[in-house]
Amino acid sequence: MMARGRYFGMAAALFGASFLSPVQAGGAAPAAYDVVIRGGTIYDGSGGAPLVGDVAIRGDRIVAVGTVEGRGAREVRADGMAVAPGFINMLSWATESLIADPRSQSDIRQGVTLEVMGEGWSMGPLNATMKAQETERQGDIRFPIEWTTLGDYFAYLEKRGIAPNVASFVGAATVRVHELGEGDVDPTPEQLDRMQALVRQAMDEGALGVGSSLIYAPGSYAETDELVALMQAAAACGGMYISHMRSEGDRVEEAVDELIEIARRSGAAAEIYHLKMGGRANWDKLAPVVAKIEAARAAGLRITADMYTYTAGATGLDAAMPTWVQVGGLEAWIERLRDPQVRARVAAEMRAPGDDWENLYFGAGADKMILTGFKNPALKPLTGKTLAEVAAMRGTSPEDTAMDLVVEDGSRVGTVYFLMSEDNVRQQIRLPWMSFGSDAASQSTEGVFLKSGAHPRTYGNFARLLGRYVRDEKLIPLEQAVYRLTTLPATNLGLKERGALRRGYYADVVVFDPKTVADRATFEAPHQYAVGVRDVFVNGVAALQGGEPTGATPGRALRGAGFGTCR
Repeated sequence: MMARGRYFGMAAALFGASFLSPVQAGGAAPAAYDVVIRGGTIYDGSGGAPLVGDVAIRGDRIVAVGTVEGRGAREVRADGMAVAPGFINMLSWATESLIADPRSQSDIRQGVTLEVMGEGWSMGPLNATMKAQETERQGDIRFPIEWTTLGDYFAYLEKRGIAPNVASFVGAATVRVHELGEGDVDPTPEQLDRMQALVRQAMDEGALGVGSSLIYAPGSYAETDELVALMQAAAACGGMYISHMRSEGDRVEEAVDELIEIARRSGAAAEIYHLKMGGRANWDKLAPVVAKIEAARAAGLRITADMYTYTAGATGLDAAMPTWVQVGGLEAWIERLRDPQVRARVAAEMRAPGDDWENLYFGAGADKMILTGFKNPALKPLTGKTLAEVAAMRGTSPEDTAMDLVVEDGSRVGTVYFLMSEDNVRQQIRLPWMSFGSDAASQSTEGVFLKSGAHPRTYGNFARLLGRYVRDEKLIPLEQAVYRLTTLPATNLGLKERGALRRGYYADVVVFDPKTVADRATFEAPHQYAVGVRDVFVNGVAALQGGEPTGATPGRALRGAGFGTCR
């Protein structure tokens, strides 16, 4: 007994008290499984009622769910805990953060096992000019661009090792810049053919479809017919369309119409990125927007949406200025902002609703814009201040201050905009076709990430759903929330054998405490991990154990329906 007690102490120190050895679990019989998660309340992803039972893992697969008789080489006690499929982040900007820190801590600690990338921009295809530009524009995270295509990027991440799985859409803006540069021009038929060929190549390499971001230059320069043509190429390979729509504010209803038209004309499913009604004047548009989506669904179109669980968005100061001043890219934009006549025109347009662009400055106001991301060390002390505060410090107008900051920083300057209604957030969470995405990188509370601020959604989007809105406010049942974090997005994306706790499915599994799961990050102090998630398995390997990262990198690139078949 003394020897056994001594072993238990060693095992607890190594693995945490939730992980028991075969000896502790009742004998030294040969293990039938690699891992058995015992006695948890299983939410299998279907949305049905949970059951108390076990989940057995062998290799990278789930091999039994329910009552498991055989022993596991590792036994995990989950009494009083929820056991669910790993969560899917439908809008991730972990493209660069995984290069800096492959542990993906801010998301893994929330139960996220899949990062879905590609909102308008993707990490391929790139040409030599794009590589040079992107290298020059890098901020705190700096790295050589050692890939060219999206498939190359997948291979690059897998070779380096990453904790979560990743997947990506091919960016409509990326394809456009590859062939047209960053100008406001329309493609010729020959150029459009080449753009479609790039889409087909990306689909063959595993892209999930085409992602667009239509409020930002140069993506905003694409007209509907161009997007339809790209989606027709992707749809032939089983791809879907996903979009940061052309407007989320004054013209949000027209933007939904455009997304539905692209889905109808291409024959593809379509999803709206981070559905919102931006700006107080637009808060009452949620009901007609939902009615449009549900009418399209009733007509047989596969239209869905995702969201983050906050009333503020985060982007750059480019969303505060008209897109005409940004034609030609970042460097051309900065050069124009040095011209007094251009500055006067830009300032005047910033103070009014955008006629043909989405003016987030007008929608939020300088006192509701928090500056979060600078690359110039001299400006980093301004991190966390509002644009209004910086303008007052400098004795310049907010409009001039915004332009000055872009010039001085040589970047778009990361900015949080408070735009949305809490009531709308609650209503959207109740929608049965809504999934969730952070619209953020997956970071750590250390190293290079502390050089800049962050939106709290980076660290809390999924825990906030489960804690505040499910447990505390009871907006939806936990089983429904798990379904919309797992099976729903996996189905929408066409991912096979993912997103559910079923025999034969990949073993992406999260063990969390429904009583304590919560976000901790705030706008004032964003670099704080969520709590309540204890264990996370990715492809059968523990990436989080006892609430701490193991350092394991079992993540893989998950490829779409066109993989290997779309040339």
